[in-house]
Formats: sequence, structure tokens, C-alpha cells
Amino acid sequence: MNLNELHKAYFIGIGGIGMSALARWFHANKCNVAGYDRTATDLTATLLEEGIDIHYEDDVELIPNAFKEKAGTLIVYTPAVPSEHFELNYFLNNEFEVMKRSAVLGMITAHHYTIAIAGTHGKTTVSSMIAHLLSHTRKGCSAFVGGIMTNTNSNLIIGGNNAPIVVEADEYDRSFMQLSPNYIVITSLDPDHLDIYGDQAAMLYSYKGFIKKLPEDGKLLMKSGAENQISPCIKDTSYELKDGDVVADALRIVNGAFVFTYRHGKEKIADIQLEVPGYHNVLNALAAITVALHMGMEGKEIRDRMKTYAGVKRRFEYIFRSPKAILIDDYAHHPEEIEAFLESVRSLTKGRKITAIFQPHLFSRTNDFKAEFARALDKADEVILLDIYPAREEAMEGISSKSIYDLMENERRVMVSKDRLIQELKNHDLEVVLTMGAGDINKEIPKIAAFLKNKFYPQTTEISKNE
Repeated sequence: MNLNELHKAYFIGIGGIGMSALARWFHANKCNVAGYDRTATDLTATLLEEGIDIHYEDDVELIPNAFKEKAGTLIVYTPAVPSEHFELNYFLNNEFEVMKRSAVLGMITAHHYTIAIAGTHGKTTVSSMIAHLLSHTRKGCSAFVGGIMTNTNSNLIIGGNNAPIVVEADEYDRSFMQLSPNYIVITSLDPDHLDIYGDQAAMLYSYKGFIKKLPEDGKLLMKSGAENQISPCIKDTSYELKDGDVVADALRIVNGAFVFTYRHGKEKIADIQLEVPGYHNVLNALAAITVALHMGMEGKEIRDRMKTYAGVKRRFEYIFRSPKAILIDDYAHHPEEIEAFLESVRSLTKGRKITAIFQPHLFSRTNDFKAEFARALDKADEVILLDIYPAREEAMEGISSKSIYDLMENERRVMVSKDRLIQELKNHDLEVVLTMGAGDINKEIPKIAAFLKNKFYPQTTEISKNE
């Protein structure tokens, strides 16, 4: 399909973070765009405000008539949509042009210099950092990011026709094999999505195949140690806080910001200030800065831009901050991410008690990593476990949050349902409260923030999340 011949694009699952970015892309390129999602969210509300028609019932009659004409119409769907979905089957049975989200993104990248960010975790932050750096260069960039960038309040940046594209290379469902990368960054190779791959060896095999898609002049940047797992076929550059081709020298915390010197051989950029906290974000910054240098940015320009990087929503996001209590939200849904998040919080909160609220994501992931989740969560002072968010999955017999709970050593742990969460918080002496997970735990955050405000500042109606 020639993208230039498209006039209409209909999205089944339009509220997903990746799907919504594509919908915005087509809408910005003068296509008529509409779609379905099963639930209304803040993101779908924003798409409606931008002029995209959305409905929330799986009903063929609700599809706008314009999208029932095959000519110039593309149907895009996400793998999370069940095979029995009425609207999807309507388009399939009537022989419309129907494509997965990853295939459409692949078509777009085929015509642009593409910087693809892969890895079990860190993709969204690294992608957003690179986009933040490159978007203000002469060439600019386009970017499809798996989160809402705080600087732009969007998951999409659109550059000029010849601008490079920054994309997240998603290993789920082997989606990244659809891309045409010129530059690959691999942030981590911890096992995940074993419901798709079966084991880590199969996952690593897919990463090897993805790397082989690089052209002869392609570039590969990998977190130190990853190269030992997949034996890349071309010369790579590694990065790590201390042990890599690219490192962070003189790393320190100054007034809550992480400050360091970027060093790659003889090349140095001193006093880079990162306002988004966390040692893992310093790692992410090393990767982003390396890409920016390869793309022609100067050191001073990079230092100035990094200081203004405001992060991604739900990635170490301060929701409420006061002398008495702090609420931080993070998308962490893998044991390694939880451990890194807790370590960074410890470094910034100076011995204050940490209460971690965690909603496991997927029955399969909980089953695969229950022991690792238990060890990671034990690093918090006390833990509140919510029920598993199933997402695309059916329940698995014998697998629940109790699967993690039973393996934990921390005696200060409880399991509660979401509707009992605020009541449970009343039983805790709260100092630093963390919410973690990739499901719908974010819907509870306003309630938790309101509870903390009322608990510590009952006479005040307005407390800024930054006070």
C-alpha cells in the first residue's frame, strides 16, 4: 500500500499509546481518522478534542459510513484486539486493507532514516530523550514514543519530510521485525514476554534477527553486557555508568538533580544536569546523548537541552511532594525496573520509609517472574499488592498476586483490592508512597493524592504536587 494514496484510516484499539500516536500521525497528514476503543480514557478524550471520532462499543453500525468504503481506506489494529472482535471481522470479511500497528509503523520507517530503541525496559525514556534533543536541531525529527512526553504533552513529534524518525522497537509479538532501522539502541535484554517467546533464548534470537536488519553503514549502541548475550554481527558501542565505551564520570546528586560528565574516549561533555531523577535515567541519558552526538549535535547544545528535559508521564513522576509526604508514580512492571526505581528513590529520600503499591501486569508475567518480583519488592519498607491487571489475557489457574506475596520475606506486606486501597492506606504511617505498574493503577493516583493532601494538609484546598 502506498501511504500517499490513503485518505482514511480507522483504528481498532485507538486508545493504546502506540495506536494513538499513529492516529495522530495520519490525522496530521490530512487523513480522515476515526476509531474504536473499549474504554474512554484521558488519551481518547484528547484525541476527540483533536478532531478524531471515537466510539466505545464493538458495533459495526457505529463505524462512520465514510470508513465502510474500501477505496483509500486503511484499517489498523493492535494484537491486543481479540480475534472474535465484530468490527475487525467486518473489515476482514469485506477484504479491506487491514494491517497491524507494527506493520504500518514499518511502512513509515521504510522511507526515513530510523533510530530504533529496543530493549526490555528504558525504551520510552531513551526515545523521548533522543526526540527532545533532536527536535530542536536544524533537521529536527519525528518521533513515535510509548508514553506522553511532559515537554510536549504528546506521544508524537512530527518533523519535516527529510527528518529522521525515532521509534520504539517493541519486541512483543516480534513487532520490531517490521521496522527498517538505520541506528539501533538496545537498552537491556532481561527476559520478558515469555508468553510469546517461550524462553529467553528465543527472545535473544529475535534480537539477533532485528540487528541483522541494519544496513552496512548502520550503527548499534548497546548497554554494556548485552553484547555478550547476542554476539552482534557488527561493531557496537557499549554504555554503562562505569564500565563501557560510554560512561558517566563524576556522577553526583545536586539539589535533587543528577549531574555527571559524559565521556566516550576523548570526547567529554562536563556538568550535564538531569532533572528527572534516577541512576537508570543517567544510563538512559548516556544512550540518548551518544545518538545525538552521532547525529551531529554539539556538546554545549546537548548540555543545554538535557537540562530542559522534563521526562515522560508515569516514569518517575512526582505527583505530590511536600515536607511531610511524597507520592511518586512509575510504569515499572518488570522486576528489574522495580529494583532500579526503588534504588533511585532510596538515594533521593534520605532514609524515609517507602510504601510501595504494586499492581502486577499480566498473569503470564507474574507466573514467569514471581520470585524476581518478590525479591525486588522486598527492597521497599512495606508493600501493598493489588490484584493482577489481566490486559489481553485470561486468568491462569493458581496465579494471582498471592503468588508474589507468598515468596516475599518482608513481613510488612498486604494484599488488597483497588476499592479497599484508600482504606488500607489509613493503616499506614506514610512518608514516601510509590505507585507502580503498567495496568490501570494510574486511575487510583488522584484518589491517593487527595488522601495525602487531606491527611497532612486538611485545611488547605490547593497543594501543588511540587510543594
